[in-house]
Amino acid sequence: MKWWLESLKKEHLKLTPSMAAPIWLWAFAASLALIPSAFGNCEGDALYTLRKSLVDPDNVLQSWDPNLVNPCTWFHVTCNQDNRVTRVDLGNSNLSGHLVRDLGKLEHLQYLELYKNNIQGTIPAELGNLKNLISLDLYNNNISGTIPRSLGKLKSLVFLRLNDNKLTGPIPRELVGVSSLKVVDVSNNDLCGTIPTSGPFEHIPLNNFEKNPRLEGPELLGLASYDTNCS
Repeated sequence: MKWWLESLKKEHLKLTPSMAAPIWLWAFAASLALIPSAFGNCEGDALYTLRKSLVDPDNVLQSWDPNLVNPCTWFHVTCNQDNRVTRVDLGNSNLSGHLVRDLGKLEHLQYLELYKNNIQGTIPAELGNLKNLISLDLYNNNISGTIPRSLGKLKSLVFLRLNDNKLTGPIPRELVGVSSLKVVDVSNNDLCGTIPTSGPFEHIPLNNFEKNPRLEGPELLGLASYDTNCS
């Protein structure tokens, strides 16, 4: 960019006074040219941090080059017309490693698809910052720890599939307030307590909670504490 600005200055000096554009004009144009790159680099940095945390034996992330202006040319990444990342599709990609907090910086992300891998570690609480997220698919991995309460802030979330992992703790009651939820599947984990029965959970089938040996069944509102059997 520096060489481009120097060249522009030289061309500006060659012009007659009547032809020369005000110096603020080309400076403003140069600053505008940097704006998409700033967005792209921020999101690219976040995704590259994810890449560094993953083991990728099949090289599905080979195109994730941090030297590019933005990540919209990377395989398995989709952007909108403003070059903001809206999808990350890495399901069934033979990946291992762990998730990173930087994913919470992808503020326009709508779909995070990382199912059927061998990802370990915990679900970062920072995923609760993804206010535009529609689908969070982390099923069929080896993810442990609790389901973050911060996921209750995802007011656009429709699909939450966390089944077939090693999750522990209760089902966060904050999820009851996510009215957009249509699908919740947390089966085959080690969750405890009771199953919510209000809000969107009124219409979630009970088999989406099965194979959690310490999960006690639907809560009885006002009669039983939902976190019983959790320690």
